[in-house]
Formats: sequence, C-alpha cells, structure tokens
Amino acid sequence: MTNILSNIWFVAAIWMGLALIASIVSIRLKVSVALIEILVGVHQTTDWINFLAMLGSGVITFLAGAEIDPVSLKANLRPSLVIGILSFLLPFALVWAFAQFILGWSLHQAQIAGIALSTTSVAVVYAVMIETGHSTTALGKMILAACFITDFGTVLALGVLFASFNWWMLLFVGVLCLMLWYMPRWTNFIISRMGAHQISEPEVKFLLLVLFFLGGLSTTAKSEAVLPAYLVGLVVAGVFMRDKTLVHRMRSIAFAVFTPFYFLKAGLYVSLPAVWSALGVISFLFLLKLGSKYIGVFPFARVFSMRSKESHYTTLLMGTGLTFGTIASLYGLNNHILNQKQYTILVTVVILSAVLPTLLAQKYFKPSPTTMDAWGRLRKRRDAARLSESLKNAATEARIK
Repeated sequence: MTNILSNIWFVAAIWMGLALIASIVSIRLKVSVALIEILVGVHQTTDWINFLAMLGSGVITFLAGAEIDPVSLKANLRPSLVIGILSFLLPFALVWAFAQFILGWSLHQAQIAGIALSTTSVAVVYAVMIETGHSTTALGKMILAACFITDFGTVLALGVLFASFNWWMLLFVGVLCLMLWYMPRWTNFIISRMGAHQISEPEVKFLLLVLFFLGGLSTTAKSEAVLPAYLVGLVVAGVFMRDKTLVHRMRSIAFAVFTPFYFLKAGLYVSLPAVWSALGVISFLFLLKLGSKYIGVFPFARVFSMRSKESHYTTLLMGTGLTFGTIASLYGLNNHILNQKQYTILVTVVILSAVLPTLLAQKYFKPSPTTMDAWGRLRKRRDAARLSESLKNAATEARIK
C-alpha cells in the first residue's frame, strides 16, 4: 500500500478517480461538481498536487472575470457595486467585533477573522453559473461582478491592514497596470496573426504565460495570484465575447485538469477533532456570516428589481466562501497571527459557507436562465421609466418657475 501511495501515477489516478466520482454524483444529484469535490476531499497531498491546485484557483478566477461582458457590467454597475460592497463590509465589521469582544481574540486575530469570513467565492459561484447556464444571463453577470467587488474589498483590507509595502509591491502594481492596459490588443494580435484554431494553441499558452508571470510577481510582492488573474480576465472579456471557441477551450482545460485538484484539496483544511471541540463557535460564526450577508444583500436585491426567489438565490451565492477565505486564514497562520485552533475554526466556517449556501440556493431558489435574463430587461424598463418620470418632473418644475 505504501508503494502505491508513493507512486506518482497511482496518486494521480486516485485524485482523478475522485474527480470522476464527484462529476457522476453531481450529475445524478443535480448540484455543482465543485461542492461534491470539496465534500469528497482528501487528506494527503504532495507538492505537485499543491501546484496543480494553485493553478486551478488562478485559472478558474481568470475565467470568472472573462465571463463578465463589459457592456453588461457597465449597464449593471450600480447593483454590482452596492451589493458587492455591502456583502464585504457588514460581515467584515460584525465578525471582527464578535471575534474581538465576545471571543476575546486579539485585534489582528479578529481582523483576520473578519477578512476571512467576508469573502464570496468567485470559484464556487462561477462553477455553479457554468453548470446551470446562468453565466451568460444578465443576473448571472451581475452576481459575478458583485463577487469580484466583494473579494476586491477583502484583498484591499488584507493589504492595507497587514501587507508590507516595498519596492516589489510598487513594481507589481506598475507592471500589472501596464499589462492590463495592453492585454486586449496583445490577445487580439495573437489571435488575428496566428489564428484561433491552431493545433499548438498559441493564444491559450500566451494567456497562461501572463497569468503565471503576474502570479509570480504578486506572490513575490506578498500579494495573491488570484487578484491579477481576475483583473486580466476582466480586461480580455471583450475578446472572449467575440471568440467563444477560445473560452470554451480554456474552460475545458480548467474543469478537466486544474480545478478538480483545487476543490478536492479544499477538504484537506478541515480537522474533524478540532471541529468537534469548537462546534459552537463554528456554528455561530457561520450563522453570523450568512446572517450579515442577508442583512446587506437581500434588501438591496429587492430594491434592484429582483423577485423574492432571485433575491434569496443572489444572497446565498454571495454568502459562499473559499478561495480568499482560505488565503486570509492561511496568511494569519503562516505569519503567526492565528494559532492552529483559530485557523481550523475559520477554515471550517469557510468550507461550510462554500457548501451549505450553494446547496440551498441550487435546491430551493434556483431560477431558470430565462428568468435570469428577464431581470436585465426588467431593470432596463424600470430605469427608463424612472428617467422619464424625472424628466417629466423637471419639465413641470421649469414651467412653474
């Protein structure tokens, strides 16, 4: 048995077998494969598996950004901003206060807790959107944009409160801005000059090169590789809208090879004995995270023309957590801010928030793609009606004067 587990091919076969089982179960149960992969999980890993899992988090985050149509983002900027900002601020403040003043954690420990539990999982939400056919709908794109804004808030908070600002950080920001400016034309150039259907896939290799290079710069600067991955996805989204073949190829590579390792490895972070000893704290923190998301997101989802079912669906998806939650918790552990028990508590809550809200959203509140698209048309009509009413009121006031 030891010989089998030390053989790289057998280990790869076991992991891919688990991924295959997760795919079959997810199809049978009609739930996201990401959830099943997390639940299947494994408790033994290697350096090369860690590497593939790291690539999985970066590539799926890039694809989530690339799915956001710039035209749709601009049209739905206000709901994305409002829902995204409140989805970050309320959990961050409430969990911070609870951890510091009720649990008795130190200031920095409580801040890490607030950051870790304020996140929304772009990876989980994107996987759900792809599997349900919602990624191309107006409401689906708005939710993905709101996820980015929430997670940008968590990265910003982690950077402002804990990051060391040095020359590497300055270099990273400068190179990132430069590359984001030129990425659309570079990508277009490679596709137009070399063709989008070459067997050697130069455009896919170019995009992976950029993601890996910026990931290296960001980690050297003590930032996180998933942030530039999402931003690169956003700026090339227009190219992807015109070349659906490219996004389908990258999606196939990601979901078949990279993301199974990422989601399966997520199960590694949960220690059952530590969970049992802190079950009360974990349960309360989970309810506090989900409750604060509901307070911040649900009322404004209703304000922005969503019916009750879509509002619950949006709120529950905004209540998920995985990538940035585990990153923030691991940062606290590696920098000796959190102890092992605190780390286990936070990561367990993060894993629970990846599974339970998504399961509830899909089982009880999942709208059809037609309904998700109809929200965009309804928003346009109501915005047009409000504009017409404002112009009419302005004209009436002008006549009175």
